[in-house]
Amino acid sequence: MKLTHLRFFLNVAEERHFGRAAERIGMTQPPLSQGIRALERELGVALFTRNKRHVELTPVGRQLVGNVRSIVEGADQLPALARRMAAGEAGSLRLGFVSTADYSLLPDLVGDYRRAYPDVRIALHEMTSDLQVEAVLQGRIDAGLIIPVTTPVRPPLAYLPLLREPLIAAAPEAWVESGRLASDGRRVGLADLCRHPLVIFPRGSSPGFHDIITGYISGHGIVPAIGQEAIQMQTIVSLVSAEMGVALVPQSLERLGRSGTRYLQLAEPPPLIETGLIWRESDRSPIMAHFVELARSRRR
Repeated sequence: MKLTHLRFFLNVAEERHFGRAAERIGMTQPPLSQGIRALERELGVALFTRNKRHVELTPVGRQLVGNVRSIVEGADQLPALARRMAAGEAGSLRLGFVSTADYSLLPDLVGDYRRAYPDVRIALHEMTSDLQVEAVLQGRIDAGLIIPVTTPVRPPLAYLPLLREPLIAAAPEAWVESGRLASDGRRVGLADLCRHPLVIFPRGSSPGFHDIITGYISGHGIVPAIGQEAIQMQTIVSLVSAEMGVALVPQSLERLGRSGTRYLQLAEPPPLIETGLIWRESDRSPIMAHFVELARSRRR
C-alpha cells in the first residue's frame, strides 16, 4: 500500500472533487483518479461514490478518514522522530534499581533526566543487584543501579560508582525510648545493637550487601543473631518498626520515615555502601550516553 495513495484519498475526501483535489496537490486529475482506484482495489472496497457533479465518501470511506489521517500524520513525523532518536532525545530507557536507591540516587537522577529529555520513556524495574546484572547482560534492561557484589564489575559490563554512604542502625523506637536498647538516643554501640536479632537481606539475593554487614559485625568479634530476612528495604524497616529486631541500613534510608523506627549513628566507624550504575559496554546508543553523562555529573 502506497503512502501517496493514502494522501490522494485524504485530499479527495476533503475537497469532495477530483479536479480540485488534483489542483490542490499540484498534479493532473488522471493520475489522482488512478491512484484512488488502485487503493480501492487493494482494500477491496469502494471509498467514493462518483457522478458528474460531485464525489461523496462511501460509509466505509467516512469511517476510514480518521485512521488514514493518523497514518499519514505519523509518517510525516517519522523523519523528525528519527533525527530526535539519533540525537538521544526520544525513545525509551529501561532502568533497574535496588530498593536502597529509591531513597538516594533514583529520584533526583530520574527527575533530572526526565526534565532534560521529556520524550524519552523511562521504564523502572526494582530488582536486586544480582538480577540486574543478569538482566543487563541479557538485554532485558538497559542499565541498573546496583550495590556491587564482592567481585568488581567487569566487561562486557561498564560500571560507574555514584554514591558512597555509611551504614546506620535502624531500631524499634519503643526499644530506644524504654531503654531496652542501650543508646543515648542518637548513637548506639555495635555490641549493644547486636544483643537483639538482626533483620537483613538474605545472602542469596544480595551477597555483597549481606557480606558487608555480617563482615562488619564479625570484625568486631560479634556473632550476629539473624532474626528475619527480607529482600526489600522497605520490608526490613517495617519489620524493625514491628519490633522484630534491628537492622543496619544505608544512611539514605533516614528518608523513609517509618512510624515506630528510630535511626541511630553507629559508635564504631561504619563501612561505606557503594551504589553505582551498570550498563553494557557495547551499548553506543545516544540515550545511554546521555544517561551516563547525567549520572556522572550527579556523583556524590
